[in-house]
Amino acid sequence: MNRSAADMTDVEGRSLGHALRDELAGLNVVQTARCLVAVAALLLVLVTLDPFPDLRNPDVANVVGGRMALNYISFGLLAAVAVLFAIATDAPSLRTLVTPLHLCFVGWMLINVIFSESREVSIQRFVLAASVTSLAVLLPLLPPTQRSFNLCLGGAALVLLVLCYLGVLLAPQYSIHTALDITEPQLAGDWRGSFGHKNVASPVMTILVYVGIYLSAVGSFVMGPAVAALAGIFLIFTGGKTSSVLCLAIYALASLVYVTRSLWLKRIICFAPLIVMNLLTVGSVASPALSAITRLLPVDPTFTGRSDIWEFALSAVAEKPVIGHGYAAFWDDVTERQTAKGAEWAVTAAHSHNSYLDLAITIGLPGLLLVILILVLAPLRNFQATQAHNRSNALGKLFLTIWLFGLYYGTTETFLLERQNPIWFMFALAVAGLHFLARFQCVEQMEPDR
Repeated sequence: MNRSAADMTDVEGRSLGHALRDELAGLNVVQTARCLVAVAALLLVLVTLDPFPDLRNPDVANVVGGRMALNYISFGLLAAVAVLFAIATDAPSLRTLVTPLHLCFVGWMLINVIFSESREVSIQRFVLAASVTSLAVLLPLLPPTQRSFNLCLGGAALVLLVLCYLGVLLAPQYSIHTALDITEPQLAGDWRGSFGHKNVASPVMTILVYVGIYLSAVGSFVMGPAVAALAGIFLIFTGGKTSSVLCLAIYALASLVYVTRSLWLKRIICFAPLIVMNLLTVGSVASPALSAITRLLPVDPTFTGRSDIWEFALSAVAEKPVIGHGYAAFWDDVTERQTAKGAEWAVTAAHSHNSYLDLAITIGLPGLLLVILILVLAPLRNFQATQAHNRSNALGKLFLTIWLFGLYYGTTETFLLERQNPIWFMFALAVAGLHFLARFQCVEQMEPDR
């Protein structure tokens, strides 16, 4: 995508195959390879190497060594290839990533891993997270033009959507939650597609709705509406209430930010509701005053008993507020912890149901502060710079919307820095996209002599 506003009006009324064929015809071998790496990365994250897991199988939650090894190898190789491509042609872009703040964060993560309660687990998972995150950050640089970036993104989205719908039609036992599921049989009837849970399918579908709207805005009047409509319908049938509510609300919020000129006003619009949501959820278990306010609300902000988990999680933060318990090393076995006593069903939880609280547990409060500076505050400043230079406004709005959705989704679910989680991948891609758009202009299409 490397560098400007795309015009895809010539794609209107034509198939994805024709558009992709014409685009690839103007690229050389290396540029085509870059596009293929981008598509492969998107499909590896969204479809995975193990789609349509059988949730009726008691062994479905067990980690299979060979399968995990294949994941590490696949992501590692793709990340290495992406780095080589980026070094060859995008060295100025890569240099902008080397900042004191980013270096501090990497250094802190290394310290956290070294002092982790389960060092081997943290090291192993950090390696995978580093590979996946590197792919997400470099993916906006891989396609040589914004038009090819659009086609890669739209093509991968359509492949995923077709797979999900085929699963529902041809193998519903593998793509729809059933009463025979080993865990959470109460979700029977909710669509999950190729994913292992509706809570992964629903936010991914929300992001694909935004992708479809973006593609429509830049002139793809066939692929764009198809992606948006298919993803929107699937989102409804997942039964994912949080994602369904956030889908339109976040797009409206992003549209308001888009037309607002003042950076400070943008910050108020973006962060004031986010702070309120965190106060009414996690904050309600730490403050009697906030708890009293939440009881007066017409809805339950604790999402039916998550307050037990948050109390348990806050106790875990208090145990090691500075260094944390170790990256991705806390929730594997919490039943034996001292803080688990009296926590009821909280000890069976896989995470804290709040991304920010989870980071405080695992990488400590200094790590959480660095994440807020890099992933919460900086992207909005980058979007402001993108608008000031009038660089690819439609693409900038897409990245802004995905970023905002991730911030708000993180108040109820855990995904930040979570290895190969597709929501984290798309969120990191959006953050990186805003970073590059603030500093470089995109190439619309290849010049005839290139």
